[in-house]
Amino acid sequence: MKRVRFAAAGRVHWGEFRDGWLLDACGRRHRPEEVTWLPPVEPTKVVGLALNYADHAVELGVRVPEEPALFFKPLSSLVGHRAPVVYPKGVRHLHQEVELAVVIGRRCRRVQPEHAYEVVRGYTVANDVTVRDFVGNFYRPPVRAKGYDTFCPVGPWVVEGEVEDPHRLRLRAYVNGHLRQEGSTAQLLWRIPDLVAFVSEIMTLEPDDLILTGTPRGVDPVYPGDVMRLEVEGVGVLENPVVAEGA
Repeated sequence: MKRVRFAAAGRVHWGEFRDGWLLDACGRRHRPEEVTWLPPVEPTKVVGLALNYADHAVELGVRVPEEPALFFKPLSSLVGHRAPVVYPKGVRHLHQEVELAVVIGRRCRRVQPEHAYEVVRGYTVANDVTVRDFVGNFYRPPVRAKGYDTFCPVGPWVVEGEVEDPHRLRLRAYVNGHLRQEGSTAQLLWRIPDLVAFVSEIMTLEPDDLILTGTPRGVDPVYPGDVMRLEVEGVGVLENPVVAEGA
C-alpha cells in the first residue's frame, strides 16, 4: 500500500495512491497533477546518517566512521514531491543525495536489532540536499550544510508491506534526465536493524519519525533551473525542481 498526504480543494487529505489516482479518506479520486503533494509523514524528528556507503566516503576522500555518524534535518526542511528546493544566495556547490528513508511505525526505545522490523511502518524516498561549501568536518553535525528550509524533500508516499528486502533496492538520481548517482542498499555499511537499534538506544522514536540511511557516490552540483529526479526501486520516484532564492 502507498500512503499519501496531499492538499486539494483547500483541505489536507490523508489517503493512498492506487491505479494512478490519489484516493482521500472518503474514497474520492484526485488527479496527481491537480494536487499539492505534501510530505507523506509528520515526524517529530528526522535523523540522517553520514557516510553509510564506502564508495561515497572514498569519493569525498574521508575515512568511514567507526560508528554511525548521525545528524538531524530540521522539520522546516521537509517538503513534498514536486515542491521547489530553494538554492540559497551565495552558495557555490549544492547537490542532491538519493536515500532510502525508514519510517517508524510506533513509539519505541532501545529496540534490539532482531526486533527492528516490528517498529518499521514502511519506506519512502528522501533527498538529503546538502551545501558542500559548508561541510568542513564530516564527523560533526553539518547544520548549516543540510538544514536550510526545503532541504529535505520526501515522498511521494510511504510504501507499507510491499518491500520484501530493503537491502536489495537500486537507487538512482537524475538531474535534467542525466544519471548522476547509482547504487544499491546492498552496499549499506550499517543495515536498517542496526540503525534502528543504534538510534533508539539514544532517543525515543515516535510514529512517522524518519531515519535517512545514507547516499552512494555521485554527488554532483545542481543549480537553479535543474530538476532532480530520485528513484528507489520498489519504493517510488521523488522529483523536485531547484529555484533561486527570491525567484
